[in-house]
Amino acid sequence: MLTIRGPGARLCDSISRREVLRVGSLGMAGLSLPRLLAAGTRPLDARASGGKAKSCIVLFLMGGPPQHSTWDPKPDAPAEVRGEIGPIATKIAGVQFGELMPQVAGQADKLCVLRAVSTGDNAHSSSGYYMLTGRPHQPMNAENANPGAPNNWPNIGSIVSANKPPRGELPGAIRLPCHIFNTDGSVWPGQDAGFLGRKADPWLLRCTPASPDFHVAEFSLPVDVTAERLELRRSLLSDLNHRFARVERSGVLDHYDSQTQRAYGLLSSPAARSAFDLNREPDALRDRYGRTQFGQSTLLARRLVEAGVQLVQVNWYRGPEEPSDAPCWDSHTQETKRLKEVLIPPMDAALSSLLVDLSERGLLDETLVVCLAEFGRTPRFNNRAGRDHWGHVFSVALAGGGIRGGIVHGASDRQAAYPKDGLVKPEDITATIFHCLGLAPETEMHDAQGRPLVISQGQVLRPILS
Repeated sequence: MLTIRGPGARLCDSISRREVLRVGSLGMAGLSLPRLLAAGTRPLDARASGGKAKSCIVLFLMGGPPQHSTWDPKPDAPAEVRGEIGPIATKIAGVQFGELMPQVAGQADKLCVLRAVSTGDNAHSSSGYYMLTGRPHQPMNAENANPGAPNNWPNIGSIVSANKPPRGELPGAIRLPCHIFNTDGSVWPGQDAGFLGRKADPWLLRCTPASPDFHVAEFSLPVDVTAERLELRRSLLSDLNHRFARVERSGVLDHYDSQTQRAYGLLSSPAARSAFDLNREPDALRDRYGRTQFGQSTLLARRLVEAGVQLVQVNWYRGPEEPSDAPCWDSHTQETKRLKEVLIPPMDAALSSLLVDLSERGLLDETLVVCLAEFGRTPRFNNRAGRDHWGHVFSVALAGGGIRGGIVHGASDRQAAYPKDGLVKPEDITATIFHCLGLAPETEMHDAQGRPLVISQGQVLRPILS
């Protein structure tokens, strides 16, 4: 709730407290939207890279998928390594994916799979920080770590939005449908703007796009606030700001005013609001993506990049029904059962549909798609029929936005335990994402002390570029 407060019954310039509260009750208009509009910071020292992508969709499979049953099957390995899920042929000659991914296998000609990614970190929080920022956590293997120095490097979305002005009324970077947290409730570092400051944070929209009553509260007027009442409150707010400006010394109101005015602009913009309206999509297309929270979130991401958002991060939805001993892709127990019944089919539907959808709309060449996680799973099953954390080698898939399709880069060893060749580190992935979005990795930003720092210390993966 954004509220302008005044002491006493009447302000010094004869504006009543009731009038002030009328504006405040808008929240503005019941919104937390002006809080979100604290986004934006001074531009970085941008350097062009020649990349052709206008936007990026990051699908984050929170928990860590097993590489053996998805992107890097090992059919010749012992049973305790390869597992029960066999391989399936793809559209890339000689390349196999896990058999539970038939739809993605059919789109493999659009994909580049990195099979030798490594963080060397086996903790969700710290390895996740590394993948989301391109900077190793200090210390490594730190579970239940929270944001804060020295682990306050800005995430990919905040760097993109800080450096590239929005292409429309919506912000440069959005996360949905929830943030990433561990079972104990600790929030992973690397999800915000870090030392760039809160004003550069990607928007976090908590929503359930697969729900029948889905709406984004920040973009909804309360039922008792009509468009006419909204305009009246705009007028009152304008009058208040004009009067307050004469006595405001810190400049806070000026910033507040710009945020609020942008909030009004978003509320009154049919194009901005309609970007969140999944009912505008054909039922058949929504069915194709899958009526799961992940599937509908992925469809929503496509709508948002069409509306001008430059980076949308879709986190695997952690609903209340998730088991505490194996939430999301963290398959410590009964991995095969969870992969078959809960995990891979929704991912297969959502990712394959996104690739087809973007391609059919002529958007794949200008939209980079990245499917990743914080790490992979151990080569061998544990005594609970699951696999444990493994950051030594795992796979990441990319498509569109200047990426060569139909290729595999790097390889793991016979048990998908360690890199064999073509090692890729998280900083190489961030460097490549920035490059594809037109930002050179040597672009500079400044920390809280004003020191210049390059946005990525990795190497652009030139062999995978088209």
